[in-house]
Amino acid sequence: LALKRMSVRKDYRGLGIATALGRTALAFARQRGCRAVVLNTLMLQHEARALYERLGFRRHRRYVLPTAYGRLVNCTITTYRYDLSGTP
Repeated sequence: LALKRMSVRKDYRGLGIATALGRTALAFARQRGCRAVVLNTLMLQHEARALYERLGFRRHRRYVLPTAYGRLVNCTITTYRYDLSGTP
């Protein structure tokens, strides 16, 4: 399952909503027999990266955005993966 564009409006952040959304996405994937959940995030999204790591996602790989602009500004993308195999 690929998780894309999960966000919470700024004035509702810090209330546990993103954590609940993330756990719900993981449960959804698990119930449907997915082997893993993957996502990409930019290097500047510090809060998002911290959330994913708290939820148990692991850094899978890093790469520079493969465009001229990405290489120019060294825009790094981190791919995270949450393996579901063997989990209840």
